[in-house]
Amino acid sequence: MAESRPPECREGDAALARGDWASARAAFLAAGDTPEALEGLGLACWWLDEEASLFDARERAYKRYVDRGDRRSAARVAVWVAWDCAAFRGEAAVANGWLQRARRLLEAFPDSAEAAWLEARESQIAMGSDPDGAHRHASEGVRAARAARAFDLEMLNRSLQGLALVSTGAVAAGMRLLDEVNAAVVAGELSDQIAIGLSGCYMLVACDRVRDYDRAVEWCSRLKAYCEKWGLHPLFAVCRTQYASICMWRGTWLEAEQELTAATRELATSRPAMSVDGMVRLAELRRRQGRLVEATSLFEQSARHPAAALGLAELAFDRGDLATAAELGERYLRRVPGNNPTQRAIALDLLVRARTGTGDHEGARTALAELEAIAARLDTTPLRAAACLAAAYVSLGGGDADAARRHAEDALDLFLRSAAPFEVARARIELAKALAALGRTDDAVQEAQRAIDLLTELGAELDIARARTLMATCAERVNGAAPSEPHRGGLTSREVEVLRLVADGLNNQVIARRLFVSEHTIHRHVANILNKLSVSSRAAAVAQAARRGLL
Repeated sequence: MAESRPPECREGDAALARGDWASARAAFLAAGDTPEALEGLGLACWWLDEEASLFDARERAYKRYVDRGDRRSAARVAVWVAWDCAAFRGEAAVANGWLQRARRLLEAFPDSAEAAWLEARESQIAMGSDPDGAHRHASEGVRAARAARAFDLEMLNRSLQGLALVSTGAVAAGMRLLDEVNAAVVAGELSDQIAIGLSGCYMLVACDRVRDYDRAVEWCSRLKAYCEKWGLHPLFAVCRTQYASICMWRGTWLEAEQELTAATRELATSRPAMSVDGMVRLAELRRRQGRLVEATSLFEQSARHPAAALGLAELAFDRGDLATAAELGERYLRRVPGNNPTQRAIALDLLVRARTGTGDHEGARTALAELEAIAARLDTTPLRAAACLAAAYVSLGGGDADAARRHAEDALDLFLRSAAPFEVARARIELAKALAALGRTDDAVQEAQRAIDLLTELGAELDIARARTLMATCAERVNGAAPSEPHRGGLTSREVEVLRLVADGLNNQVIARRLFVSEHTIHRHVANILNKLSVSSRAAAVAQAARRGLL
């Protein structure tokens, strides 16, 4: 807020400083209708998640500053309104209008704290699609903040510089900046709660993008403690979705689910437009658990999030539709520029698997080459592990089982160092496939069993079924028998076909059209499936089918 505050705002300012948002709101309401009091009221309502009141207060404050001729203060409030339009209402165009209005108002004040605040918001918006542009905005924000001696805003923009550098592949340089900013936070050098909270969030986002979860764990507990101490619920709700990714990676899926469920519920109530990030992460957790119907629904609900498209591609792969998985992966990559390697890497991993499965070996090798180049450039252990595992897929698909074995062993070692049990299990399954292809059946069964043990602890039903199918195939080869069909639990071929469509998230009406039968017939099939599997819901039937390898 403004550097010089009128006397009637002192009580409200003091309440804001100690984190007493309700008292601040009451004090600013009593302070009158000045733009300063209205601006303070808007901030108190922001912390209290009172959407209607904060928009009313801030828009009135903006108008009064404009009428007074205070262009800097009007611009400062305009930046806040832009943020509110995006976070509460998902109105990107309206938010952009407010930002451009703020920029016009600040044309004569390039060295102001308000200019630094504007550049920080522009940097954040650009980060997803244009990290180079985000870095330019943040660098200008640092310059303006230093000129205005606004230390908190300088640190906020430095944290954005760090995130932008990490996103473009300059991981070491970016992390140095982020570590520095968060050290200043811990040392008590910053006083602005917004700058403190956002700086911590940007650190977690950067760690998530390059899977540097050891660094994230070190900082996360400090950030959580700070947010809880000051009651910074809006910032905490956003950051805990990032923390949930750490939990997912380290195999504490129950904690991840608790964090995501709580954060999504809180944001859906307070800031609906921001709840999609938690929803798409919860969808990914459900996918890994093998709860494909729920995952499909969540990904579709969060369709506007970039990661949802990749999640749907992974679901297509899980269901065996490799051509669709490859198409969706390619579509995702067309939207991610080459200067954003951290976001490209996750899709390249999928594309290697899907193209290998469809027999497009040249396309798989092309995707692998880019993934290996990114892993070498970013040089984090998890990304190098992902590149090794992708190389194992390509080698096995090309008939070089011994090269696949070496790559899978390297991936396994690196994932073990990264403390990532789900990825360790995936590497063991690929190692088992390579060993089986080499005729080392006993070793293959042992690796598959180790994968099953890990996946059982996690509750990853679909991958458990895959590993068990592999073990059964190995056992039948030892006995000289041809691989048999998975145990169907009394289901007919038609019922298995219906169940697979249920797993795809289709309702009875759509399934009936797909199979050219009546909806009543599908209803009867579903009832028979539930009865034979001794379950009470479609989701439970899908889970059972995953365990038996029917999907």
